[in-house]
Amino acid sequence: MVDLFYLPLSKLDVILGMDWLSSNHVLLNCADKSIVFGEPIEKVSKDYLTANQVKVSLQEDTQVYMLLASLNSKSNVLVNELPVMCDFSDVFYDDMSSLPPTREVDFSIDLVPGTRPISIAPYRMSPVELVELKKHIEDLLEKGFVRPSVSPWGAPVLLVKKNDGSRRLCVYYRQLNKVNIKNKYPFPRIDDLMDQLVGASVFSKIDLRSGYHQIRVKGEDVPKTAFRTRYGYYEYLVMPFGVTIAPKNFMDYMN
Repeated sequence: MVDLFYLPLSKLDVILGMDWLSSNHVLLNCADKSIVFGEPIEKVSKDYLTANQVKVSLQEDTQVYMLLASLNSKSNVLVNELPVMCDFSDVFYDDMSSLPPTREVDFSIDLVPGTRPISIAPYRMSPVELVELKKHIEDLLEKGFVRPSVSPWGAPVLLVKKNDGSRRLCVYYRQLNKVNIKNKYPFPRIDDLMDQLVGASVFSKIDLRSGYHQIRVKGEDVPKTAFRTRYGYYEYLVMPFGVTIAPKNFMDYMN
């Protein structure tokens, strides 16, 4: 038996109230426009188990369920289509095409006292590598990142294959690294960084495009970056890869 209130309704037969729906465990599905009448659903405990408790439960032949939650974005929006990217398009360059400005943290190379310039002959390359080397040099010259050099210093170059199959130009500064004074700027501790991320589920990061090439080399240290190739003698005006003190200088710049 159900007690109903008589109301002057012209188009509706009955209105089921919230109290009745709750007491009878009725589920409303607005998407399907359906009503499901069912039995009360047993509540699942939200208490988390430790690793030892799980081990004991398995030994006792107890049913244990694992719930794995993850964030899954269904949208495949391109980065350059995001509103914030469109509003600040002048900040996000597709590529570095000119020299960066002079800053307080410009790259410097301090040498052990008494060091004399070191110059190493170019390494041999295959015809295919020479073609790619020429493209790299022309690109660096066009951007203004390197210039022709008459420095007494000189390092050989290598082409190192990347994951996508292309090759990266690397200057082999091994001899220069033996005589430069190492920067003692501290790197952040990984365990400290992990402690700061405890409980976080959404992360952000900053990734500078051609980050090293956004730092100028101090004028007096430019000759020390010189490298020798089949197509000429050049020196860097921006911070090159391969110098041992470069990563800590970049960390100083980022901070």
